[in-house]
Amino acid sequence: MPQADFVYKPANDASGMPLAASIFADRAQLREEIRDDVLAAGLALRENGSLASLLEGEARPLGEVVLLDCPQVSGAELAALSRLDVRAARSGAHLVISTTVEALDDVFGCCDQSMPHILVYPSRAERVIALGRVLARVPNLRLRELAEDDRLTLLRLTEQVGQIAERLERLGTDEANSGAWGACRAESPAPAYRGGDGQDAEGRLARAPRPPLPDPRVVRTIIRQRQMRAKFFDGALFADPAWDMLLDLTAARAEHGRVSVSSLCIASGVPPTTALRWIGQMTCVGLFERVEDETDRRRAFIVLSDTATSAMARYFAELGRAPRVI
Repeated sequence: MPQADFVYKPANDASGMPLAASIFADRAQLREEIRDDVLAAGLALRENGSLASLLEGEARPLGEVVLLDCPQVSGAELAALSRLDVRAARSGAHLVISTTVEALDDVFGCCDQSMPHILVYPSRAERVIALGRVLARVPNLRLRELAEDDRLTLLRLTEQVGQIAERLERLGTDEANSGAWGACRAESPAPAYRGGDGQDAEGRLARAPRPPLPDPRVVRTIIRQRQMRAKFFDGALFADPAWDMLLDLTAARAEHGRVSVSSLCIASGVPPTTALRWIGQMTCVGLFERVEDETDRRRAFIVLSDTATSAMARYFAELGRAPRVI
């Protein structure tokens, strides 16, 4: 694979020591591809072994970057992945995990501590991009500046989600609190108040009641109509994963249901790896929340935050629950 798009200086930490990477994958060819990309990124190679070697040698030190291919998960692998997630969170190591749609819910459910980059059926290019994003998060890491086009590509997602958060905040409150949302920052929006003088009978500020969520049948109709466009046009023309996921989670909340991460990826209408980046950013700015499964701690669901729920309720109230524009 040509490395011209992502060329790095040696990846050293603040002390000047090279960062190390640990690679775990059962497919020998994949391990060699990842090894080449890791070395090209300027990292030292600490370990390059199978998933079994991870299970057998959990006491060994890990690299600052851990790349793991986990297409299928057994009970032992799930337990090891959970322990790896905790170890990475405590040590500050960065995880890049590739998996499949079938194993996505289990992998996602096991990793709630370290904020890993999860890739679904990734291409080699997607894995390299994920590695670049990981290295960009390492403090004081000396990296060569990416080309302008690449840098803008990596920033575009965060910027778009920040804009979405600002718009939803304005919908969810009576008075917009300009600049309250920043990239990957979840702050409480300015509360909405109503009343003759903005106070209740006891002199306290009174929050305006939130309108009810729309009939979920209305939301499901909108979702079906949006999906129908792909029968007649290239689906990429209308790709709007953030809005499609907001609609799906709104319908689920109105139905008192829960949405798995794999189901939400499908609802997004974009490839799973892209959808996971959106889910991560929407969670980061406080629009989505991760909720653990009470009956199985290895599973987790995605739900709307209260801020996003309020915004969606007010949005549909503005439409009069009879939307004409989809």
